[in-house]
Amino acid sequence: MSTGKVLIGVLAGVATGAAIGILFAPDKGSKTRKKIAKKSNETVNELKKKFESLMNEASDTLEDSKEEAAQALEKAKKKAEAATNSAKS
Repeated sequence: MSTGKVLIGVLAGVATGAAIGILFAPDKGSKTRKKIAKKSNETVNELKKKFESLMNEASDTLEDSKEEAAQALEKAKKKAEAATNSAKS
């Protein structure tokens, strides 16, 4: 299982637990709704940050892979040229 999926699952579990805890708290309904809305906004913001972080990490990995592939291609081209030149000689 990927780290991102585990992290999202943990955050969802924490948010669910917090929401259930608030629902069973002995506060007035209006206070409870405000707490739920606040916690929901906090959780959404945390998830957005985690998602952006994962996307940045994936983008960096993709860029690194592109660079490595370009270097490998260039190396293969040079070897092919060298082989062609030595075959011509």
